[in-house]
Amino acid sequence: MSLEQFIENFTDLFDETDPDTICATTRFKELEEWSSLFALSVIAMIDEEYNVEFRGDDIRNSTTIKDLYDIVKSRVE
Repeated sequence: MSLEQFIENFTDLFDETDPDTICATTRFKELEEWSSLFALSVIAMIDEEYNVEFRGDDIRNSTTIKDLYDIVKSRVE
């Protein structure tokens, strides 16, 4: 599991956001497209791609995409 692949999977969820503007330090909650629906999409993507249980609290307690990645990485078996 690489950070680059995680960012690519995260970016694939967005339709209107330029993928080149998303990186590890992106504050994902500040993205124009971000909403509670995208939060659910991120949770579903993490479950599907990494088989990791991810919760709303994990998103609330994260600021950047790298924060999300670090949580997922710590739970990958």
